[in-house]
Amino acid sequence: MKLLILCIPIWVFATPLLSALVDVTPQPPSVDPVLPTEKGPIFQIFSDKDAPPPGVAGLKVVHHQDLNKKILISLIVASTLLAGILLFSSCFWIYRLKTLKKSAEQGDQKAVPVKGLSWGPIMAKFPSLKAVGKKGLVALIEYQSLVAATNNFNEKNVIGEGRLGCVYKAQFSDDVQAAVKRTHGGEQDAENEFENEVDLLSKFQHQNIISLLGYCIHGDAQFLVYEMMQNGSLEFQLHGPPRGSALSWHLRMKIALDVARGLEYLHERCNPPVIHRDLKSSNVLLDSNFNAKLSDFGLAIAGWNLSKSNVKLSGTLGYVAPEYLLDGKLTDKSDVYAFGIILLELLLGRKPVEKLEGAQCQSIVTWAMPQLTDRSKLPNIVDPVIRNGMDLKHLYQVAAVAVLCVQPEPSYRPLITDVLHSFIPLVPIDLGGSLRVSDSAVSISA
Repeated sequence: MKLLILCIPIWVFATPLLSALVDVTPQPPSVDPVLPTEKGPIFQIFSDKDAPPPGVAGLKVVHHQDLNKKILISLIVASTLLAGILLFSSCFWIYRLKTLKKSAEQGDQKAVPVKGLSWGPIMAKFPSLKAVGKKGLVALIEYQSLVAATNNFNEKNVIGEGRLGCVYKAQFSDDVQAAVKRTHGGEQDAENEFENEVDLLSKFQHQNIISLLGYCIHGDAQFLVYEMMQNGSLEFQLHGPPRGSALSWHLRMKIALDVARGLEYLHERCNPPVIHRDLKSSNVLLDSNFNAKLSDFGLAIAGWNLSKSNVKLSGTLGYVAPEYLLDGKLTDKSDVYAFGIILLELLLGRKPVEKLEGAQCQSIVTWAMPQLTDRSKLPNIVDPVIRNGMDLKHLYQVAAVAVLCVQPEPSYRPLITDVLHSFIPLVPIDLGGSLRVSDSAVSISA
């Protein structure tokens, strides 16, 4: 639009110049024009004193020399103005593009999904912590700081155990705690998982994914420092000493919703999409308000339709999808299957695999599937802790979702996005859903 406005003066100034070159003032003939009978010019040119005969149009001719001068002058003026306008427009657009590019870069820097803390925030949050370097945007923490915070990795501070090591409670100051996972290196798989987890968690930013505060490498030992999750793992709450007593029906639905939100972030919002590959109740951690967060991303992998030719079979018995276990085919539906197992744990209070007499075992899917689809039997197999505090209509809906998630055929399982939307109406507003209930029913104390 600006270019169009600037071009208007060219035609305003150029029009009088061009119109002054030739002034033709035809007079309408009263009779038919008289054609010459002799050879010569077609038009007869008269002097200023002579008047043209009637019926012949008057033609005022400018000398060729003056005509050429005026044409040349007008072309020079028009070209100069046009060149100036084009130069100004080019400079303007270059400046404009640079400004937009700079703004976009600043916006990208603000929008980069980073959950690991950089140097400034880590020092502010842990005043006694001494960071000696960084890997990406995750602080590299000095080993002696971890020794002091865990009381030399005292066994009394062990709050969990994993496949590759133990998790310790670390006290960095009077009011700041964290969890430190120590793994012993030496094996290539352990080192690969450590690097994979640091790389992924330094990029993730989501309320339902654990925060990585820093890491440390000391000799053969490797350490990861996470935010503290005061209520431990979902496995501990369901199958440990509490036996689910702290988890009411609404809290269990909230935990299921939180896990679905974390998976939806991995599957739909990460580029490339991420498959957790080891989703289980022990990797679902709960903070002081029972907000659930996914953890342990050592086995996580990016991309879809992965096969046994490029992916090593990994996972935990009872949570591994049949197509992955038998054929090595790994997709986002593998995580959906594991989510279905966790949902059954929340509903039934049973472990994914129960030991029978001798060396025999029975999976929760095999035991529960015939009863999940029978409304007359379903209420009787629900965890007794929540049996009297649930809405039967909601129970049938959750059971139907669980049945779909654990289907043997991957294509029959829903997308995690669909699962997420199905849980929102089942969770009270105060717990992150859209269900309206009385304040007493929302209490997190069960």
